[in-house]
Amino acid sequence: MKFAHIADCHIGGWRDPKLRNVGALAFEKAIDACVEKDVDFVIVSGDLFNTSLPSVDGLKMVVKKLRQLSNRSIPVYLIAGSHDFSPSGKTMLDVLEGAGLFVNVAKGEEVEGRLKLNFTVDSKTGAKITGLLGKKGGLERGYYEALMKEGLEKEEGYKIFLFHSLLSELKPKSLEKVDSHPLSLLPKNFDYYAGGHPHIVTNAKMDGYGTIAYPGPLFPNNFRELEELSSGGFYVVEDGVLEFEPVQIYNVFNIKVDAEHKAPKQVSEEIMDHITGKEFNDTIVTIRVSGILESGKPSDIDFKGIFEKLYEKSAYFVMKNTNALVSKEFEEIKIDAKDVEDVEERIIKEHIGQINVEGIGDKEVFVTKELMRVLSDSRIEGEKVADFEIRVREDMEKVLGV
Repeated sequence: MKFAHIADCHIGGWRDPKLRNVGALAFEKAIDACVEKDVDFVIVSGDLFNTSLPSVDGLKMVVKKLRQLSNRSIPVYLIAGSHDFSPSGKTMLDVLEGAGLFVNVAKGEEVEGRLKLNFTVDSKTGAKITGLLGKKGGLERGYYEALMKEGLEKEEGYKIFLFHSLLSELKPKSLEKVDSHPLSLLPKNFDYYAGGHPHIVTNAKMDGYGTIAYPGPLFPNNFRELEELSSGGFYVVEDGVLEFEPVQIYNVFNIKVDAEHKAPKQVSEEIMDHITGKEFNDTIVTIRVSGILESGKPSDIDFKGIFEKLYEKSAYFVMKNTNALVSKEFEEIKIDAKDVEDVEERIIKEHIGQINVEGIGDKEVFVTKELMRVLSDSRIEGEKVADFEIRVREDMEKVLGV
């Protein structure tokens, strides 16, 4: 028996079209590899798409590749993840399943207030497959707590359980503050537990549970993952032995600079030092700058020139992260205040006082507070997203007098 275990494809996940395209290419390459390796079936443990209603382009690509598998009699078994699950029930997964492109194995029935899962049996290998979907915020835990485990655990044969949750026993230190579920929530006595959701690459044999595996994303889904993973991949499992199949579309080159006690010019030069003498053909370049500048502002760093130089060197895509970069005049302020409003006003006044601009005074404090109030507003029950956005924009225009 040979099968592929894929997770967290997040088709359509990146906002930038170029990176969104890389995610699509990764999926295409993964499916091509499954065909080349002649797997008996493919399992996807959640988040095939990044949303329950994906774009037409992403949908067309996925349909094309799934049809390729179907034409070769390679079935696909999956569950919905926290991204492609929809509480309303309106999800494209149902449409694709109705077209015969895969089988959603998270199927069962309610029996006296408990959840009874059914097995889907692969006709070629006899493997018995079932699982539970993932929900945002780990809310799928309620399903596990209501799960009737005895029948699942006593079932004979080779069994696979798909799940989309972070397990506490396999949680890495980088995710120690992230909510997780104990292994004991899963039914015992399965041969393979196909995990998704935390975007980590790991597998382990656990007493009473068989092999538990997370293949990670097919393509990194954010800046940090590009730094840590560079590329994605999936597992090919043959007769119980796991082999990680990397999926690399472009190289990734990471630049990290500590700006502590440095001027913007020094930071710019340090980044250029990382670039000098190198070529970046078809490479995704990440630039992370952190720390407190000794002088000047983050905008004084010559990112424009740096980006131009990298693209001259044939980089595919360049991106920067300056979330942890601040100027000295905006460093954290320690104040003593008794209530939230007092804290807000004193912080606003302190920061405004640090900016050397003529005419700043009480009006600017008032405007800043009003903008904070408008931007912290939330949707009214029943209000459409478009109407909410219009209302917020109009309120902002009133505050700014435009």
